[in-house]
Amino acid sequence: MLAPMVTLERLRADHEAALLEFERDNRAYFARSIPDRGDAFFAEFAARYRALLADQDTGSDHFHVVVDDRGDLIGRVNLMNVQDGVAELGYRIAERAVGRGVATAAVGEVCRLAAAAYGLDALTARTTLDNLASAAVLTRNGFAVVGDISINGRPGLRHHRSLAAR
Repeated sequence: MLAPMVTLERLRADHEAALLEFERDNRAYFARSIPDRGDAFFAEFAARYRALLADQDTGSDHFHVVVDDRGDLIGRVNLMNVQDGVAELGYRIAERAVGRGVATAAVGEVCRLAAAAYGLDALTARTTLDNLASAAVLTRNGFAVVGDISINGRPGLRHHRSLAAR
């Protein structure tokens, strides 16, 4: 349990329909602060989903969904490109769930899992400069800015967090 009203679940095959609905319902909202996934993402969703599960089975990625107390999928938190004890963190929270601490709690829980369950030593993340809420979530979870980056032509920042005992 993360906060009184949300839990983190490892991505499973039976999450597919709910995850597609989540991505469709929040597409315009996400596109305001992060680069849009494009129409091909939705057209090829089933094949992409199978590929995600296959990647997760190899241990190269760890995907999670955030579920509220009613069982509705309200977010996703992913650890991608696991290599040499480090993974890149990515997350999305439904527009209807923002401002309630869901992202902060979900990122905190995935940081705990990254160390305890997946044996990772550190996490990296990227944010666009105009995504202040995401940067605040990272800061609240112990990430530090380590440099500048361009994300699909938009200026951004690179973040890092050691998972050593805190």
